[in-house]
Amino acid sequence: MADTGELRLRLAGRVIVLDPDDRVLLFRYDDGPPNGRHWATPGGGLDDGETYAAGARRELAEETGWSDVPLAGEIYRSTRAFEDGGEMIRQHERFFLGRVDAARRALGDVTAMHASDRIAAWRWWTLAELDSTAEVIWPPGLADLIRSALG
Repeated sequence: MADTGELRLRLAGRVIVLDPDDRVLLFRYDDGPPNGRHWATPGGGLDDGETYAAGARRELAEETGWSDVPLAGEIYRSTRAFEDGGEMIRQHERFFLGRVDAARRALGDVTAMHASDRIAAWRWWTLAELDSTAEVIWPPGLADLIRSALG
């Protein structure tokens, strides 16, 4: 793989969505190599001129059908290399904390969007489940990141 500094840069906003019991919403992607099967927070690439927070809010609405989730401030930044559309890219991500009022809130009508974005499944995870899973979670260390944010 090429040095990540040589890869095209993509900017992304992501949301760590928590329910009242501090479960976190994750989406599963069943990608082939090199990404492989993994779970990730809602979010994605920014549109031209879009701020990280605005992009995170837009992506959350597109992927969940929810436009009523307030975002707290930015709590984490990460840069990672992965394959997107047949091209290896370097993605700089900023994560925001969001909270919903309903436990294990159901998604809106997003089936077609999930199919187009290759989202295979979704679920609410407890922090203990994140700690003990053998599944690949992006970003790594998500449970501890959430614990730190909740202070």
